[in-house]
Amino acid sequence: MPEPVIALNAVGKEFPADPPVRALSGVSLDVHRTDYMAIIGPSGSGKSTLLNVLGLLDRPSSGSYRLDGIETTELPDGERTRLRGSRIGFVFQSFHLLPHRSVAENVMLAEVYRSGAARRGRKDRRARALAALERVGLSHRVDFLPDRLSGGERQRAAIARALMGGPSLLLCDEPTGNLDSRNTEAVLDLFDDLRDQGLTIVVITHENEVSDRAKRRVRITDGVLVEE
Repeated sequence: MPEPVIALNAVGKEFPADPPVRALSGVSLDVHRTDYMAIIGPSGSGKSTLLNVLGLLDRPSSGSYRLDGIETTELPDGERTRLRGSRIGFVFQSFHLLPHRSVAENVMLAEVYRSGAARRGRKDRRARALAALERVGLSHRVDFLPDRLSGGERQRAAIARALMGGPSLLLCDEPTGNLDSRNTEAVLDLFDDLRDQGLTIVVITHENEVSDRAKRRVRITDGVLVEE
């Protein structure tokens, strides 16, 4: 069987306090290519901590995390940054689009801010941005400013930006939290399409409509993960 995109083995995360706060406890999880997984759980359950570990934004206190077969827990910070930039795309509840830049320029900025080996040359950057926007069905809005877009279109622009590096993994944190039901449906349809194109998607959500569309669902409670 091919190497999982995500392979967590007995991952724990503690934060210093008196006594220490245990946010993750013995989390083991394999996520394979083209999996579409929802992570659900109440506030304070460890969802955000898990997302930060998966996104290489934070290191676990114990255990192993392999991303595309690469053990990440002992990598130097620079190598973690480069691995994150080349393998992971992030989508958040807030769209984080610059208001005075066009949609295409916002997508292009993903490469400007990417560091080290993960950054690609300036040549053909706009062409890559236009291809990403076409992939999310936003070719007709490339020169619009974000305030002329609907909420769903802004999120699709943010997803296009996340796709610029050609990631193997898309991590989404409450991606429909600011959307109405119609735009939520459009974004979920897009996730289905991206999965069909070979992308691995992990979504943190508290919305049943979102988690029901995923092919797998895991629940985290008090730092303990259980597959449903």
